[in-house]
Amino acid sequence: MPITVGQDTAKTRKTLTVGDQSVAYYSIPAAEAAGLGDFSKLPAALKVVLENMLRFEDGKTVSVDDIKAFAEWAAKGGKNPREIAYRPARVLMQDFTGVPAVVDLAAMRDGIKALGGDAQKINPLNPVDLVIDHSVMIDEFGNPRAFQMNVDREYERNMERYQFLKWGQGAFNNFRVVPPGTGICHQVNLEYLSQTVWTDQDQNGETVAYPDTLVGTDSHTTMVNGLAVLGWGVGGIEAEAAMLGQPVSMLIPEVVGFKLTGAMTEGTTATDLVLKVVQLLRQKGVVGKFVEFYGEGLDHLPLADRATIANMAPEYGATCGFFPIDDETLRYLRQTGRDEDRIALVEAYAKENGFWRAADYDPVYTDTLELDMGDVVPAVSGPKRPQDHTPLTQAAQSFFNVVAEYRGEDEGRAANEMAAEGPTPDALIDPRKSYPVKGEDYEIKDGSVVIASITSCTNTSNPYVMIGAGLVARKARELGLNRKPWVKTSLAPGSQVVSQYLEAAGLQEDLDAIGFNLVGYGCTTCIGNSGPIQPEISEAIAEGDIVACSVLSGNRNFEGRISPDVRANYLASPPLVVAYALAGDMNVDLTTQPLGEDRNGNPVYLKDIWPTQKEIADLVEQTVTREAFRSKYADVFKGDEKWQAVETSEGETYDWPAASTYIQNPPYFQGMGRDAGTISNIEGARILAVLGDMVTTDHISPAGSFKPDTPAGKYLTEHQVPVREFNSYGSRRGNHEVMMRGTFANIRIKNEMLHGVEGGYTKGPDGQQTSIYDASMAYQEQGTPLVVFGGEQYGAGSSRDWAAKGTNLLGVKAVIAENFERIHRSNLVGMGVIPFEFTGGDTRTTLGLTGDETVSISGLDNVSPQDEVPCEITYADGTVKTITLKCRIDTAVEKEYVENGGVLHFVLRNLAKSAA
Repeated sequence: MPITVGQDTAKTRKTLTVGDQSVAYYSIPAAEAAGLGDFSKLPAALKVVLENMLRFEDGKTVSVDDIKAFAEWAAKGGKNPREIAYRPARVLMQDFTGVPAVVDLAAMRDGIKALGGDAQKINPLNPVDLVIDHSVMIDEFGNPRAFQMNVDREYERNMERYQFLKWGQGAFNNFRVVPPGTGICHQVNLEYLSQTVWTDQDQNGETVAYPDTLVGTDSHTTMVNGLAVLGWGVGGIEAEAAMLGQPVSMLIPEVVGFKLTGAMTEGTTATDLVLKVVQLLRQKGVVGKFVEFYGEGLDHLPLADRATIANMAPEYGATCGFFPIDDETLRYLRQTGRDEDRIALVEAYAKENGFWRAADYDPVYTDTLELDMGDVVPAVSGPKRPQDHTPLTQAAQSFFNVVAEYRGEDEGRAANEMAAEGPTPDALIDPRKSYPVKGEDYEIKDGSVVIASITSCTNTSNPYVMIGAGLVARKARELGLNRKPWVKTSLAPGSQVVSQYLEAAGLQEDLDAIGFNLVGYGCTTCIGNSGPIQPEISEAIAEGDIVACSVLSGNRNFEGRISPDVRANYLASPPLVVAYALAGDMNVDLTTQPLGEDRNGNPVYLKDIWPTQKEIADLVEQTVTREAFRSKYADVFKGDEKWQAVETSEGETYDWPAASTYIQNPPYFQGMGRDAGTISNIEGARILAVLGDMVTTDHISPAGSFKPDTPAGKYLTEHQVPVREFNSYGSRRGNHEVMMRGTFANIRIKNEMLHGVEGGYTKGPDGQQTSIYDASMAYQEQGTPLVVFGGEQYGAGSSRDWAAKGTNLLGVKAVIAENFERIHRSNLVGMGVIPFEFTGGDTRTTLGLTGDETVSISGLDNVSPQDEVPCEITYADGTVKTITLKCRIDTAVEKEYVENGGVLHFVLRNLAKSAA
């Protein structure tokens, strides 16, 4: 479908000829020559956004003043928060977040017909790729059958969802599905879909070249920033709006420059580097900002390492972590099989339009920080936040302190005294426990590593760490080492190319020998699909109250995410994941203590099995080839026989199966009128939850498994679904009945209205403890509005829209917190829930909230973006306190969204009106 570009930018539209290609493009130097400003000192990441303004400038949605604002940004030292309308080139989805997005599109087709409109108006205007990667679970592991058995179970569990997605592929224009078993969306995007410079025809039939940009329904969409493709995660609702032609409303961001110098030293990996970067940028504070990496260190940083750093932008809180185009970008495009004509265009366009990182690249940044990569050391991060960077030399001691804190104040104090004094004095208590495993000749103890998983696009996209893991396995195997029997091991690459080069190097056989068999191509452990551990081990952990551990090469280690049996989760490089599987214990100091014994009873240390950088680089050069990428991606949309055999319905609207527990028509548009409403004051609201700091979207809307006694479990049981077929919250995101029951239902969430209680509980209208879902239903039956209070970094983590959708369906009208993570704030607004921030030093703690209060917020009937409004809190004893809140409806467009009840309602009404 042709792109529509602006009509008022003739002076900036030029022609670029590269070989036999001749394309139009929008020239930043031409904009300067036309007197629109000096853009020479803009960071490359911001030039991408500027080009977008030039291309779509029409005097309405995008004005000349919007373009000039970028020159003012540079002149003001990297600050000019003007509201702009940004249009990404395409949209990327995965199935957990993509299924509810397609459900919404299907529901919008029903909705527009109800308003008298044409169902075909609901079609993506921009290209959309959905990669099925979140559904495979690790039921089987550690044997040659694991991959096929897990795939078979995946299809058994998810056939209804796959039939629905296949319907969508046929029903919607511009919508492609990458079938299960292909890879992880971000890795497929990096290795195949992305072009760095995109081309398309405009409304006049002329080919236009422009920067490849996208938004994705997964927060780690940022991974392609390593390939100089500007992309970031948004909620499904915002992505749907972008698909339907609605621009992304945003403020011109601040850009923090991160200067990298030096080079990585022997024994360190890209994972160690990114964990340090996450720590530094979290300390810096970059939420809502772009981060751009620059400096001579990039000359020594392979693109795979750049992608690793870019991938974890959500973990350091930034909108994106961008790397400009340079020779390494071209090398990677060539290695991964992109067409030579495209590579030539990328180089010529980047140099012609000011996107190229040359030796003199020195833009203006809002702020900067610096890291000498030679100072990076081997490390892990945990036990529950990616920014909890811990040098490997301190990992065992750090875990000891984790156990001490968990065991309680007295034992914790004793444990910390022990740590300070060295050897354990007899008089002090060691807080660590152990417990026998039935039928086994070993015990599970605090620190036992029960899950070791090479997983996640963050690291499996990087052949240096994957080959490194294989070499560690080979050397361990040669010495006779094996994983400990209580460790559930798994290897889940982000693309089939990984398997090809591991097999070509002969390393898959070594990985298999110590239990790291292929279990599937997908997110697996990183998203919480780690699958069950051995029942006897699970029982021992529960009965002994053991602090069991997981070690994974992922990007997220939030509480309750990886496995319900695991309390402490550590992020580590793939080679270290293998090492911890061999040791089987977080209490082992891998830098000084043996991992095990060889066949002759001699101790084997980490240094004995760690490969050199040259060993790794030589194998990468031999086995990671252009031909491997071209062959594996030749039929990427075709799928295997199982996918081809999936049968589905046809038709422009979906025939919702009434009995489905996976796909249900959501209630958002039912009974919706043609006209928007107004924003109402909130009066007499009750508090549904009082939550602490760093409440993540995993806390709000967990993705993993759930038990029969939960509200979601009871719902499925009532619908005759056996426990074995429950699947996960993530897989059932197409059914609002399951998802609203799972909102605020994470097993580790703590509602401060209750003491000593974990899980999704609160006080009901009668003051008694009940589930959050049941309390919500009782309050809604009474017609009582609800609010939620939170602390700092509320909504940290992923882009999952169900954290906002579930909040809305539970009847929550406002979330009041100290501050919000970017994506979740936007998602709340997109669902018509108003985010508010405390002012004047007020917090949930200083206010002494118990949950027995009522809350009223006025001034909303004529509120403007970012206004401050009064909030009246009435305590149980009748005392009234008035505080001031900042309304985080940030832009005029967002206000319209809330007036309409959400962004999709806004789009739907506009489409219906235009059709009329």
